[in-house]
Amino acid sequence: MVATGFFGRPLRTCQQCIITRLPHPCRDTRAFRTSASTKLEASVETGASTPEAPPPPPLPQSQRNVDPNTVATPRLERRLIRTTGQQPIGSRRRRAALLTSANIPFEQLPYQCFQEARKLLLADRKEKLLQIEEERRRITKVQADPVEKYGGEYVKKGRLVRMQKYLEELKILADINDPVIKKRFEDGDGDMNRPIYRHLADKQWRKQRRLILMQRINQMHVVPDMLPTLDPTAEVRMFFGRRSVQPGEILNSRVSETPPRLNVQVFEKGQRHVSIVVMDPDVPNVETDGFDSRCHFFAVDILISPTSTAVPLSKLPGNARVLKDWLPPHAQKGSPYHRLAVFILEQTEGRITKEKGRELKDIIAKSPDKFSMRPVMGSLPSKAIGMHLFRTMWDDTMADVMQNAGISGANIELKRKKPEKLPYQKKNGARYR
Repeated sequence: MVATGFFGRPLRTCQQCIITRLPHPCRDTRAFRTSASTKLEASVETGASTPEAPPPPPLPQSQRNVDPNTVATPRLERRLIRTTGQQPIGSRRRRAALLTSANIPFEQLPYQCFQEARKLLLADRKEKLLQIEEERRRITKVQADPVEKYGGEYVKKGRLVRMQKYLEELKILADINDPVIKKRFEDGDGDMNRPIYRHLADKQWRKQRRLILMQRINQMHVVPDMLPTLDPTAEVRMFFGRRSVQPGEILNSRVSETPPRLNVQVFEKGQRHVSIVVMDPDVPNVETDGFDSRCHFFAVDILISPTSTAVPLSKLPGNARVLKDWLPPHAQKGSPYHRLAVFILEQTEGRITKEKGRELKDIIAKSPDKFSMRPVMGSLPSKAIGMHLFRTMWDDTMADVMQNAGISGANIELKRKKPEKLPYQKKNGARYR
């Protein structure tokens, strides 16, 4: 690269030095020199006589701590997940912006249009807060009124339910347009005790992940093979170790040998007791030339809430009871893939009694390979609020998994029966002569 000076004489400069600003063997050739520069060089040489400690060299990128808020390259993202098990927060563009910009609070961004819009949103929020207070006073008044004023207990209860629902809608409308709320939600700092964050999380789940789950449910005929109807209202995620399982994924038998860890996210306030059932509806039956169902796990009285979502099946929290321990999913050689469905059943009457638990345990024990969800849901007052699904099939490690679990049949290979040929009657050839 050649540059022209004030007097038209060229100044030869290395382009690589300009870009990287590092020392380079190419030396600049100056076209002129002044006395001021000589004095400056003399003062620099005089000051350079005092020894100074050189700055410590920067650590290599492989030794630096990666921050989930500022990782901006795919390599660092993979390193963050591998070393800490955390996921990057927000989009890659946002993390790159945080890495290269000044640390200014979001609500103090120096943009006039942004600040004027925030003033309008704050005024609207004040109006919504006044409406919330008024609705709360109305609910208190209705609760104190006698039943005869509304024509019966059923009518009064229905009115209170509608008023509570409207109150929750007002709480969401008060914060739905706040940019600070949206930023905290995108950063993963939202408090699921607040209605606005539960609403945003539910909306995000229904936008894509629930659609994929419903697609797998329809493709693999979960309805009506296992349940007559299913409308998931809670998000269920499954992990085997650090591995996240996608709905309908085929897993290696060694991976699914140990119990998984579930993350059950509900979007309605309050605590609830749920039951977890894992079943396999694709057990081959050679005698009937069909398929049976098998229960692989059953637990009841598991307490979850919008903020308490972790459910490790290997060590259930609280007063949960395990009616059947984890049975590793297995498939014999030659059989088609097996569907393993994980159902989350909300117990509508709270915790179940000991007698009901023994009844469910007897249902599982009497017919281990004839398990069905219909008698279970008939005996246990509950409704399905979520599910997950994965598949397994014969692989190289299946025999070892079956041997470790004490399951027989690893040396049996299933083959499809050839269809019998139709009886063929040779026609009389004399008629064709």
